[in-house]
Amino acid sequence: DLNCGLKAYRAEVLHGLRIYGELHRFIPVLAHYRGFRVAEVPVNHRPREHGRSRYGMERYVRGFLDLLTVTFMGRYRHRPLHLFGGLGLGLSLLGGVVLAYLTVLKLAGQAIGQRPLLTLGVLLVVVGIQLLSLGLLSELITSHHEERTSTRRTQDLHVDEILH
Repeated sequence: DLNCGLKAYRAEVLHGLRIYGELHRFIPVLAHYRGFRVAEVPVNHRPREHGRSRYGMERYVRGFLDLLTVTFMGRYRHRPLHLFGGLGLGLSLLGGVVLAYLTVLKLAGQAIGQRPLLTLGVLLVVVGIQLLSLGLLSELITSHHEERTSTRRTQDLHVDEILH
């Protein structure tokens, strides 16, 4: 249960884990994405004796946005082009189909200049290309970051070897 206040972790699970905002609720999900085994153990839950809950709709909205963050970082952190490129290609293809349909109509002698479908087709292609470009830039940034951190780890390893 992600909302249960009682959680237990081994030290290596939490080591190096960056928790910010309200991501503390999703530590089990983050641990799973890092390859750790996650299990639930039944606990005795007692109902509230005094007062009332102060959590409203805002907590659910923030929790949902945090869930999107965790899911994105877990699945696409090392391969952002898979997400942005896939969405970009899909939108561009859809826009291409719309524009091909309008081309057939134009060749058949119909006026297409005043149709909102023309604007939609062009918009889909442009947004698709932008998402694909965002995915490529994200891949470059991710690759650069991983190269720097792997070089730093190698340097740290050499320092550790020298000290021991």
